[in-house]
Amino acid sequence: MLAGGETAGITPWNPTLNVHETGSGCRLTLSGVTSGHGATLQDAADDLIARLLNLVMVIRTSGLRVPSELGPPDPEVLRFLWEIGELAAGGEDIRERVFMPQPSEDPTH
Repeated sequence: MLAGGETAGITPWNPTLNVHETGSGCRLTLSGVTSGHGATLQDAADDLIARLLNLVMVIRTSGLRVPSELGPPDPEVLRFLWEIGELAAGGEDIRERVFMPQPSEDPTH
């Protein structure tokens, strides 16, 4: 095992990152987690990171309470949030981890 719970040769899972143009700029969405909005792609990325940091710090401080009506949270999302929280708590910049390229889902690539 490597730092951050990574295993050599295995790319950690990330939620899907989507980019959408809006009338006032763009929106970046980390599927199932949070989104960021801004006049530019950089502004949207900055907003997404700020919202994600806020989310993981609240979870680390107060815990995650999920109403039973919603069912259990996705374990991959929880692992991702925990890892981001660990990196942030250690003073590391989470941008590289959040925006890291994911392997292609297309088996021909």
